[in-house]
Amino acid sequence: MSRTVAIVGTGAVGGWYAGLLALAGHRVRCLARRDAEVLAREGLTLRSAGGERRVRLDAVSRDPADLGTSEVVIVAGKATANRELPGLAARLAAPGATLVTLQNGMGNAEALAAVADAGRVVAGLCFVCINRTAPGVVENSLPGHVRLAAAEGPAGPRVRDVAALLSGAGVDARAEDSLESVLWRKLCWNIPFNGLSIAAGGLATDRILADAALRERARLLMLEVRAAAAARGVPFGMDHVERQFAVTEGMGPYRTSSLIDYAEGREVEVDPIWRIPLARGAEAGVAMPELGRLLTEIESRLAARG
Repeated sequence: MSRTVAIVGTGAVGGWYAGLLALAGHRVRCLARRDAEVLAREGLTLRSAGGERRVRLDAVSRDPADLGTSEVVIVAGKATANRELPGLAARLAAPGATLVTLQNGMGNAEALAAVADAGRVVAGLCFVCINRTAPGVVENSLPGHVRLAAAEGPAGPRVRDVAALLSGAGVDARAEDSLESVLWRKLCWNIPFNGLSIAAGGLATDRILADAALRERARLLMLEVRAAAAARGVPFGMDHVERQFAVTEGMGPYRTSSLIDYAEGREVEVDPIWRIPLARGAEAGVAMPELGRLLTEIESRLAARG
């Protein structure tokens, strides 16, 4: 059955899932900033190991008033814009619509719950490697998976509905009962690799792994994340830690999203990826000195950038 889906932020992640949902027959309306004209004129270009596909969208605009309302609204813009993204999502939501965040880090579900009943909010974490490489062009070098959970409580019908919507578009999507668990597991990769890519002076993941000292720092950061997750009641095993290295080895010279933002002079998602997790670890009584050191280094790099 065709659904109406609005995408708020049609960059790398938003563009990829917008394209897949459109290919699956859904009516996808995209709120875009940089690429609005290209997307409206030429559509989206999706590139992966499976080849290249051009996708036409139902509607594209910079103005939410042009897009009407949708049954599902997916927020995929950077969390640095959360001062405005939840309000835009609310404007695009039909009565009773489900609001979904596919953003990195912590605090995003809470931001959406500030403009809608928390029972209508679903949070998804994307374990993927996706980059916007040109206007209207999105490349996926690691299809990975999406894990979804309710903003509050265990997975209910809305979480399962969003998982089914994405699964029907060819995404490995699964509902889980604990958002906190999904968040810490994703941060086990994001905290070290996004962080060290900036703190070490602009390195892709292959160079982080090739440097013995940086690789060891990545492991220490993961162990702190693991300790914080356990203290907050959502433990994960060492197998998950080891898997982060194995997956990253297969990415090649991958430039993290935070590195791209840093290099291009844009605001970096400091709060959701590093500062909030550090605070939540402290609340649980877990010392995270390596994370504190990393945060200081990132802030210093950003300050020096001007």
